[in-house]
Amino acid sequence: MNVHVGENDISHVVAADKAHIWHHLTQHKKFDISDPLIIVEGKGMRVWNQAGRSHLDAVSGGVWTVNVGYGRTSIADAVRDQLVKMNYFAGSMGSIPGALFAEKLIEKMPGMSRVYYSNSGSEANEKTYKIVRQIAHNKYGGKKHKILYRNRDYHGTTITALSSGGQDERKGQYGPFTPGFVEVPHCLEYRSQLGDVDDYGIRAANAIEEVILREGADTVGALILEPITAGGGVITPPEGYWPRVQEICDQYDILLIIDEVVCGMGRTGTWFGYQHYGIKPDMVTMAKGVASGYAAISCTVTTEEVFQMFKADPDDPMSYFRDISTFGGCTAGPAAALENMRILEDENLLENTTAMGEYLLEQLEGLKAKHQIIGDVRGKGLFVGAELVSDRETREPADESIAAAIVAECFKTDAVVIGMTNRSLAGFNNTLCLSPALICTKSDLDEVVASIDGAITRVLAA
Repeated sequence: MNVHVGENDISHVVAADKAHIWHHLTQHKKFDISDPLIIVEGKGMRVWNQAGRSHLDAVSGGVWTVNVGYGRTSIADAVRDQLVKMNYFAGSMGSIPGALFAEKLIEKMPGMSRVYYSNSGSEANEKTYKIVRQIAHNKYGGKKHKILYRNRDYHGTTITALSSGGQDERKGQYGPFTPGFVEVPHCLEYRSQLGDVDDYGIRAANAIEEVILREGADTVGALILEPITAGGGVITPPEGYWPRVQEICDQYDILLIIDEVVCGMGRTGTWFGYQHYGIKPDMVTMAKGVASGYAAISCTVTTEEVFQMFKADPDDPMSYFRDISTFGGCTAGPAAALENMRILEDENLLENTTAMGEYLLEQLEGLKAKHQIIGDVRGKGLFVGAELVSDRETREPADESIAAAIVAECFKTDAVVIGMTNRSLAGFNNTLCLSPALICTKSDLDEVVASIDGAITRVLAA
């Protein structure tokens, strides 16, 4: 007997996923008795699952990626046209979209000069570590090789990227790690390690100097930081922090690496998060929003000074940057990135991000006034967090199960997708995270905030 299956019936797809896909960040035991969720379509701010239910996405694809929203045919067309003409050649050769996007990108980054392509944020950061280590060998006899990273920051999922990660739960069970990476304290004033002080930002930066002096400045080659900490709790830097960090790096001849994998391409209301703070980085990495998820691409951007170090001795066969990223040679990434950047410019999405970000913070402050469980609201642009506490006076963090229940309630009842700090820091996975696409409107944000309001009420009542 032949059974006709309609084109909208994707039960076989669900079964295939359940039988064969190993999902990211997921405990699969639940799929013994339930089906995985399949996202089959997206348009603007919304996505649809296999049952046809529409969800308002307030996390840009779950991990701060789809900056210009879903269903952008112009990006898809740009990628298709490029792939038909020339899809790939190894990065030892050039490509038209690679050259053109690099030119456009450098226009947005005064002081920077060179673009190295790869295909993920983890890989982009790995490139900076290799650059630092090679400079250490060529210029300092191998001694100035240590790389400092900050508690609560995250720089990727490979073993060496995890070696530079300040989130213990993400690192748990994956050691031993690459040697030469040293942690410095976080800068979350709400969780001050220094008590109630007026100059917390400067003191938090001075804590980096203390680590440098302990390790020996002649052994420290670089410091990598997120301009605004993402998965560690959406941490905006306190006043005075970044100018002092810059002074310290300049004083001790330490390369400053800025990880813009989340903040880059407009997420905070400027092209890059570091541009809010007058920072002069030596290297900048980016991924996620560079092509809004329409193609895989990441960039490691350096100053001309860093680049020139790898030309200093052409007679030495070991002196150039002996690295390759196979899919860094794909043309789809820069083709998508060019059109993504055009959309950001032509639709004034940086300005919209600033305006909608201010509105979102105001609305969340209103929720804070209503719900004692919200201890702190923070963020910049459309990159916002609300930290949950069980006691406002002591700032005792709320149990992560409560945050998870609020996320689940928003999803189940209102079909609104929000996020939370996920397997980052034991006892501090208590921050709700919002990062809607940069196209969002006040109406979209009102729907998100109303969903959180109702979810908190229902979860606490239960």
